[in-house]
Parts: sequence; C-alpha cells; structure tokens
Amino acid sequence: MKKSSSILINKKSITAIAIGGFDGMHYAHQKLFENLGENGAVLSIESGFANLTPKSYRQEYSIYPIYYYELENIKHLSGIEFLNLIKEEFPNLEKIVVGFDFCFGKNRQNCIPQLRELFHGEVVVIDEIKIDEVGVHSRIIREYLKDGNIKFANKLLAKNYKIFGDQVKGQGLGSKSFVPTINLNISDFLLPNEGVYATRTIIAEEKFNSVTFLGHRVTTDGSFAVETHILDKTIKNNYRTVQVEFIDKIRDNKKFDSFEELKKQIDEDINQARDILA
Repeated sequence: MKKSSSILINKKSITAIAIGGFDGMHYAHQKLFENLGENGAVLSIESGFANLTPKSYRQEYSIYPIYYYELENIKHLSGIEFLNLIKEEFPNLEKIVVGFDFCFGKNRQNCIPQLRELFHGEVVVIDEIKIDEVGVHSRIIREYLKDGNIKFANKLLAKNYKIFGDQVKGQGLGSKSFVPTINLNISDFLLPNEGVYATRTIIAEEKFNSVTFLGHRVTTDGSFAVETHILDKTIKNNYRTVQVEFIDKIRDNKKFDSFEELKKQIDEDINQARDILA
C-alpha cells in the first residue's frame, strides 16, 4: 500500500473520532476504526514512544484523516478541558470511539466512566481483542519483534511489519565477496532482534523478494548494519528511501571463523528465504 500524505478535510464535516496512541495501527486499532462511519477521523496522541508506525507513517493504514496531538502540549489539561478542546476542533462531533483502557486528562485521572459523563454524545468502547489468547497491544507486539517472533507479531498487526530506511554506503564487501546488498540507515522504527530474515523489499513501490540481515557484523568489522539482498534480480537503486517488510526469521546472528563459512551460510540463507517466500 502506498504511503500517503495527510488527508485534507474540513473538520466541520467530521462527526466521529477514534482517540488513542495507535502505534502499530494493528488489528485492534482497525477494529476501533470500523466504528467511525462515513465522516470519521483518527486523533493520535503523540507520546514520543511510537516506533512501530512512527509519525505520519500511520496514514498508510487508515482511510480516515489522522490528526496528531503532542502529549506534551495537552497533558496539563483536565478531562473537561481536553474534551472542550476536541469539541472546539470538531464542532459537529457526535461520537467518540476508544479502547477499553482509554484514560485522559491530567495524570490520566479520567477514564471510560468520566468520558461517558462529560461527553454529550455517543461513546463506543471496544473491549480487549485477543488473538490466540494474546491481547493485541502495541507493547506486546514490540516484545514479539524484539524476540524475533515475526510471524506472530505480524498476526497481531494483521499485516507484515514494515520499516522505512535511507540507503547508505556499505563496506563494499557484499558485491565483491558475498552478494550485493542495499545498506540502510534506520531511524525512528523498532528493529527486530539481530539475525537474518526472509523479507520483501520495496523500492519505488515495486516489491521484491529478499533476505535481510540486521545486527553487528561480528565476522567482519563489528559495526551495526541493516542490509537487504534482492533475490534473483540485479537492482540498481536510484531511490533513497527503501521499505522492508519482515515475513519470517531465518536464524540468529552468529560469528563465522572464515569468509568461506560466511559465504556458505549466506547461500543457505538465500535458499531458505526462497522457500519461505515461494
């Protein structure tokens, strides 16, 4: 799906909003959005901790416009002051949709009962959503990613976990001694734990099967790297921004005693990635 810029819309036309952090734009978040109706919008509270879908990357996963409120700028407001701000921003607001654990106002002193009391309109509360008995929460998804359990993280996300990065110059060893790679500088996004992954790499909106390494190059210079190899194609990337979707983990990062051993392992990684992505 193409990353879109913010949708411009007259706030007076908005009659329903979903409020939350929405990092990940995961399965449970999408369930909130299903209750917005035709004239809905998303209000994302920016706490500074979003690293699954940071900043405006969330817009890719929403058909509704997303408005970003910095927590630092509103955390001093009481519950009624916060709702008055929302009502001022969206004068024709009739419905607020939130998750079961939503709280608001200074020191999070107001939760669902106060929201129902203070907001003179419809309040829709979405109960906790679980998949395979696991609650769908951004903090839970982060833990699965940190453990390298990409498949289950993707299940909770209801999509493949994806990062964006800028191409940078690598060691130069790949194309000479091993396989050519696109080296990436990643900021803002949470990275899965160190290792090799079956991935799909997106360049200029075209998607390619790939194998991606992230971690410290313990066999060579010891530096940290994120590098992706496009399978069975020679790609000259003339675009700075590259996207990588993680499909499954192949193995942990490990040190090899020689370049020959590393080259053999890379060939095995590539074959395993082909099988996973077939």
